[in-house]
Amino acid sequence: MKASPSRIAVAIGVAAVLLLVIVMSPMLMTSIPSFIGSGGGDPADCKPGAVQGEEVSDTGVSDIPERMLELYKKHGEKIGVQWNVLAAVGKRETDHGRSDLPGVKSGTNYAGAAGPMQFLISTWGGKAQLSMSEEFNGYASDGDGDGIGDVYNPADAILGAAKMLKRNGAPENVRRALFVYNRAWWYVDQVMEIAGKYAKSGEVKVPPEADPLCDEPIVAGAPNDLVKRILAYALAQRGKPYLWGGTGPDAFDCSGIIYMAYQSVGLSIPRTTFTQWPFGVRINPGQEQPGDLVFFNAGPGTGPDNPGHVGLVVSKGKMVEARCRLCGPIKVTTYDDRTSLVGFTRPLMNPDVLEQLKKLQNTL
Repeated sequence: MKASPSRIAVAIGVAAVLLLVIVMSPMLMTSIPSFIGSGGGDPADCKPGAVQGEEVSDTGVSDIPERMLELYKKHGEKIGVQWNVLAAVGKRETDHGRSDLPGVKSGTNYAGAAGPMQFLISTWGGKAQLSMSEEFNGYASDGDGDGIGDVYNPADAILGAAKMLKRNGAPENVRRALFVYNRAWWYVDQVMEIAGKYAKSGEVKVPPEADPLCDEPIVAGAPNDLVKRILAYALAQRGKPYLWGGTGPDAFDCSGIIYMAYQSVGLSIPRTTFTQWPFGVRINPGQEQPGDLVFFNAGPGTGPDNPGHVGLVVSKGKMVEARCRLCGPIKVTTYDDRTSLVGFTRPLMNPDVLEQLKKLQNTL
C-alpha cells in the first residue's frame, strides 16, 4: 500500500508534535520503571535459545539417566519450556521412572496417575495408551513417532508434560505452570529447587523475551521517549493472566493491554480490537515499528478486514500479546509466523491523537 500525500503530511506533523511534547512535557518524561536502563542482563543470556542452552550441572549428569536427559532436552526445546524444569518434575514424581511405586510402570496410583510423569489418565486422554488418530482432549502425545500416545513411555510422557507446562504459563511463569501440574505450593518449591540443582547456573532461567533485565535493548530501540514509555508499561504486564474485557491492573485482554499502555502516557485510543483496527493509519508490512499495532484474523465473527485479535509491536517481528485464557499469561511472542496476520496500524498518526498531543503541550 503506497502512502498518500495526506498521510505523509500527517506523519511529518506527528513527528514534529511528538518531538515538542517529548522535550517539553514533564508528564510524558516521567521516569520509566526502574528495571529499564538498569544495566540489563548479560548479553549472552539475552540471546534467543539462551534458556535451552543451559548447561547441565554435575548433579544433573550424575542423577539423570542419559536417555531421560536427552528426552527432557529434546522435548523442552521442541515445545519451548526449560528442560531442567521438565527433569525436575520427572525427578519429583518418579525419580525419572526408576520408582517401583504403583502407577509408574503399569496401572495407576491411588490418585489415578500413571507413568514417569504421573499424568491423571483423565487428562492424558481417557486411557493409558491410545492411537494418535483417535479424538481426545487430553495431553496424550507421541514422542517417539510410533503413532501411539503411551503414558508409560518416557518419550510420550515427557512430551505431554512439556505441552501441559507450556499451556499453563511456562517458560515465562514456571511457578504458575507447576502449580497447575500439581496444585500445591510446596510441590512447586520442591520442583524449582531440583531444577536449579540440575542447571550449571544454579537457577531456572526465563527466556529473554520474558526477562525484565533484557528489556533495555527493546525499549532503547523505540523511535522516541513517548513510545519507550508505552512499551515499558506493556512489558511490565508480562506474566499476568488473560481476562476477556480486562483492562488491568491484574489481568487484560488483547486490546485492553494496548488501550492501557496508551492511557499510561495520557493518550486515549479506542478500547476494542474492532475499533482499534480502523483508528490507526495503515502501515505497510516491513515498515512497522515499536508502538504500532499488529492485527490478526482470529476469533468468532472476524474476517480479513475485521480482525478480532491485536498485539503491540515492541521490536521487528516481536509483540506483547494477551492471546487467550488457555494460551498462558501475557508474554512477548513472534508475529511473523502467524498465518492469520492481517496488517499493521499506527495509532500515533491518527488526527485525534495529534490533537491530544497538542492539548498536552498546551497544558505546560
